[in-house]
Amino acid sequence: MISLLVSFANPVAGFSPEFTVNTWDFASLSLVPCSSGNGFRFPRRSKRERRILMCSDSSSQSWNVPVLSSSEVIERLKQAREGHQFLAMYSSVVNGITTDPAAMVLPLDDHMVHRGHGVFDTATIVNGYLYELDQHLDRIIRSASMAKIPLPFHREDIRRILIQTVSVSGCRDGSLRYWLSAGPGDFLLSPSQCPEPTLYAIVIKTNLTKKPTGVKVVTSSVSIKPPEFATVKSVNYLPNVLSQMEAEAKGAYAGIWVDKDGFIAEGPNMNVAFVVNGGKELVMPRFDNVLSGCTAKRTLALCEQLVSKGMLENVKVMDVTVEDGKKADEMMLIGSGVLIRPVIRWDEEFIGDGKEGPIAKALLDLLLEDMSSGPSSVRVRVPY
Repeated sequence: MISLLVSFANPVAGFSPEFTVNTWDFASLSLVPCSSGNGFRFPRRSKRERRILMCSDSSSQSWNVPVLSSSEVIERLKQAREGHQFLAMYSSVVNGITTDPAAMVLPLDDHMVHRGHGVFDTATIVNGYLYELDQHLDRIIRSASMAKIPLPFHREDIRRILIQTVSVSGCRDGSLRYWLSAGPGDFLLSPSQCPEPTLYAIVIKTNLTKKPTGVKVVTSSVSIKPPEFATVKSVNYLPNVLSQMEAEAKGAYAGIWVDKDGFIAEGPNMNVAFVVNGGKELVMPRFDNVLSGCTAKRTLALCEQLVSKGMLENVKVMDVTVEDGKKADEMMLIGSGVLIRPVIRWDEEFIGDGKEGPIAKALLDLLLEDMSSGPSSVRVRVPY
């Protein structure tokens, strides 16, 4: 049984004995559900002063919950966001951009929030340019199609909105992350009552690590996603999160997934690559059953420069066994968040001589150069 004491303006009688209600102002209040099951609803004040609901249960534990005005909610959201580097956000729900972190919110009934029915992607901002925006944009549109999420706008309109959001943020070095969702509507399983899909985008101030040290990885025991889900960049990242938590609990940087056939697949949010055959060949697992990494594909293209310089003899995309991977001369993680991260230890075995290898370093240098001065096909200028 729950006891509830509330003070109002006018006396009202006839309520459940489980409640004591001293006053009630019908003109300024609306009703809310009663936990006793009798169906009456408590009123909502129109006055701005603070109201405290004081409750206690049979265990004699009590708690106080403040009822906040909209201005108080915004102030608390501002306090909660202090220290975060959220610079600008676009939401198609309001069809606008805000630079106030307290206003960077999503509707709870958005199908992406309560059902995970959404896809996302990201693009790095480097010295006022968006790196591989079009490549990432193509991928999120492909992911949306696979997730049966219609586009809220034409591709070029989405592209324009993303660029404008970065422009408004003033960010010259950071990250642009964006989502396509089935949209708000209700809390049911089907999105049939969601009137229209939504687009969200946020600009975050970040710093890329340009000289990463070698890290340890472990074989993940978390079940790998089946190909029909792994190849979609959806917001359903629970397996990825659990894999990452497992790795961190073991003192590792990330977990490595292995598919049902025993071939190396990917990390929780990055692809992997190996240098084999005496340091002369770079191999990367196939993309058939994993997420097709934009940074990984660009790295494969940049590898041709190492071939022309004689640092590599060949570059291949092929199946790689765990045994061959652990015997490699070099191993590296590749992704927009990690760039090129050398791996020096997998489980309890050292990779190569247990030090950062020359190919990983050379590829990182090429990637950083490409991000800062590459062709227009991979760099889009932001008009601030």
